[in-house]
Amino acid sequence: MDFKEQITSKASKASSSAKTSTTTKKPTVLKASMSIAEIIKAIEPEIKRALPSVITPERFTRMALNAITNTPELQNCSPMSFIAALMNAAQLGLEPNTPLGQAYLIPYKNKKKGITECQFQIGYKGMIDLVYRNENVQTIQAQVVYENDKFEYELGLESKLRHIPALSDRGEMVYVYALFKLQNGGYGFEVMNRQSVIAHAERYSKAYDGYSPWKTDFEAMAMKTVVKKVLKFAPLKADYMRAIATDETIKNELSEDMTELNGEDYYDMDEEGNETLPDSI
Repeated sequence: MDFKEQITSKASKASSSAKTSTTTKKPTVLKASMSIAEIIKAIEPEIKRALPSVITPERFTRMALNAITNTPELQNCSPMSFIAALMNAAQLGLEPNTPLGQAYLIPYKNKKKGITECQFQIGYKGMIDLVYRNENVQTIQAQVVYENDKFEYELGLESKLRHIPALSDRGEMVYVYALFKLQNGGYGFEVMNRQSVIAHAERYSKAYDGYSPWKTDFEAMAMKTVVKKVLKFAPLKADYMRAIATDETIKNELSEDMTELNGEDYYDMDEEGNETLPDSI
């Protein structure tokens, strides 16, 4: 069954269920020959209920087609995981799989299920955008430190962080750090070296060795990782924490609030058949 046929099958069930409970109108007939845009149009009532008011079904359709154009591998994903991941991005107001780097839809091969599913990932710029929706945050930023920069930091009761970038020929990346400052003057920072970032990605990222923004935009993903770490110490709104909890999740259903749905954690198998750890921070 190809991608369109899978969407048709899933969409037909969702559409029939919704129509049975709300109206006696004859259900829309869905065909495997329909384009993705036509299928999304056919289940528009369900999608519209879950979309934020600022995004129309037409824009949602464009986002879907653009994502598939930019990442053709998404056509191999189970349709509901693809639509759910796209809905997750839409509800958070993040544009996926574009040069903006706000969010990513990642094809992930679920070895236990024997299928490819779509994983939702928040990008570095999307993470920063979400943080600034908290009024008590004055500043949030992450920076890459290169080998020819002047950089020093000190932990303890009188912590310090000093970074002076080299004016030219900065060399290779050696550290990445993130910091936040609150409106009341409180602050915090976190520093990771390049080796720690790579070790983290290899251990926790499902798609690190396949298609992944770790391969196409390593520094941005490194900054995102350290931002997530430092924000564990920042007092942030519950809705931000729910949004961040959707990062690197796979979902197979739609909801008017995608943050309320639990993502499915799947364990990969290594070459010896042992389970490896799921994504985490």
